[in-house]
Amino acid sequence: MTRYGYFLASEEFTPAELLDQARAAEQAGFSALAISDHYHPWTGEQGQSPFVWSMIGALAQVTSLPVTTFVTCPTMRMHPAVNAQAVATSGVLTGNRFRFGVGSGEALNEHILGTAWPAVDVRLDMLEEAVHIVRALQSGDEVTHRGRHYTVENARLYTVPDEPVPIYVSGFGPKAAALAGRIGDGFVTMTPDADLVGQFRRSGGGQKPVLGGLKVCWGTDRDEAVKTAHRRWPTQFLPGELGQVLPDPAHFEQASTLVTEEMVADGMVCGDDVDEHLRASTAYADTGFDEVYVGQIGPDQQGFFDFYRSNVLPRLNGE
Repeated sequence: MTRYGYFLASEEFTPAELLDQARAAEQAGFSALAISDHYHPWTGEQGQSPFVWSMIGALAQVTSLPVTTFVTCPTMRMHPAVNAQAVATSGVLTGNRFRFGVGSGEALNEHILGTAWPAVDVRLDMLEEAVHIVRALQSGDEVTHRGRHYTVENARLYTVPDEPVPIYVSGFGPKAAALAGRIGDGFVTMTPDADLVGQFRRSGGGQKPVLGGLKVCWGTDRDEAVKTAHRRWPTQFLPGELGQVLPDPAHFEQASTLVTEEMVADGMVCGDDVDEHLRASTAYADTGFDEVYVGQIGPDQQGFFDFYRSNVLPRLNGE
């Protein structure tokens, strides 16, 4: 049966607000948390971007829900050996309730150190090598590695969880879905795309978990909810590879001028129609997703949680 979790948008909310949302999500009946890992927000309107590893440490103290990064790029901002230490400590702090979601990244976050932004095939090759390093270090053994992209010398993690942290690989195209099937403990993708899920399962994913996420803007005034979603998350509607290659929030703001309120109204659940919220989530369940993470856009978080507690989650969970 599909489980339903809450998505913490670190691009939009302060650390204190994210912690409040995590508590409210657990009280409302959500079964897990996902959190984004960004250096920059997509746009200045969103306006936040706390360090995800600090947030996971804090989340471990305020909620008992599992936490998954949606997703971390473990290849450029931080060396995989350093990511491995952060992953292991998060596994310990959460009592084995942390899952490491990884992907090939976006220039928005990864170009900040001045390195060239690689082509997608190179990024996927880097991701595979990084996952190998993270897994090797989770053993607690000393690791030396000299690969195509990374060197690790006499590294050992002394603080490791009782069980290795699962690594879920993100993908939005067939190559990434195939890589996820080959090296991942699960698959993360943001649309209920049966072809991508099938590619993952055929490539070695089998019955491993498939996780998805969607954003909604709950509100009693649908027109106002559309305006809020359009103002804060127009980037959801940018086509193709723009999300991977644009390097600065200002560029996303420029591209987002092409996104109209009508596009948001037609393409995102806004308002308080219970059936619309149900259909958006069950589309993932019907495509074979094991976990679906819903994120509320805008400031009316408590209204959203009350609505989902009373009207949506009981029906999704067959109660």
